Amino acid sequence: MTTAIERLARSMAVLGGGVLSLLVLLTCVSVLGRGLNSIGHSNWLAAISARAGDVLISTGVGPVTGDFEVVEAGIAFAIFAFLPVCQLYAGHATVDIFTSGLSERLNRWLVAFWEVVLTAAIVVITWRLGVGMMDKISNGETTFLLQFPIWWAYAASLVAAVVASLTAVYCAVGRVLRAATGRDILPASGAEGA
Repeated sequence: MTTAIERLARSMAVLGGGVLSLLVLLTCVSVLGRGLNSIGHSNWLAAISARAGDVLISTGVGPVTGDFEVVEAGIAFAIFAFLPVCQLYAGHATVDIFTSGLSERLNRWLVAFWEVVLTAAIVVITWRLGVGMMDKISNGETTFLLQFPIWWAYAASLVAAVVASLTAVYCAVGRVLRAATGRDILPASGAEGA
């Protein structure tokens, strides 16, 4: 079971990384286009060569239309896509200053407790994301510039959130099992100690 969950979490992280890379590329192209357009309209280029400015502008350079709409939808997906692998390897930030003096057994129970709390939060977020997606489908809301249905972004994020929920439930069971029996079914992480 761990191998299947691990594969699913890693695949989602790779997909999220691919989307994030494309968003970075889109942002760079948009900023470059906006900068070239500004240069084409600048007074200093017109003073040097009005023809050069006209030629630059006639190429159609400018920002990518709706870039912020795509970035907004893509970032939401990427955040949910990275959550499963972070959950699986206990990659969330922890503060050990108060727990470093406690016994290993008590620390295992604290980790299990917070894992269950975080799992509950992820499941509730996934549920509410699904409700939000259904609302966006029913009202037909679209983005301002590109006019793509907003529910598409919700649906993509919901797929990643469902994977995060499955991973979180598996991790919660694994951490409680480790606290109760000392047997570990989850991949090793640096956050849990030995």
